[in-house]
Amino acid sequence: MTGIPKSRKRKAPIYVLRLYVADLSPRSVSAISNVKRLCREELRGRHDLKVIDVYQQPALAVSEQIIATPTLVKRSPEPVRILIGDLLDRDRVLLGLDVRGGQGHSA
Repeated sequence: MTGIPKSRKRKAPIYVLRLYVADLSPRSVSAISNVKRLCREELRGRHDLKVIDVYQQPALAVSEQIIATPTLVKRSPEPVRILIGDLLDRDRVLLGLDVRGGQGHSA
């Protein structure tokens, strides 16, 4: 028998991401745009992104210990990672999320 049985192949991980923003400030708008573009281009079909406004859900921000916005939290796959800022530096964000450029991405 050649190859790996389908039941033994590793599935690509699903990235569970939470982006905490403060209303629609310019930094928040930039971060939302940057993260959505990254998800579309690098994590197509492999992400669960939720945008959370800390003004609309302050209790959630407190329980998650969010002290600055915008903040991107990668819950899964582990390890948990936290990135703060407008998330404009794509390479830094990919490195911070443990996403390797080109994986699962077709040119």
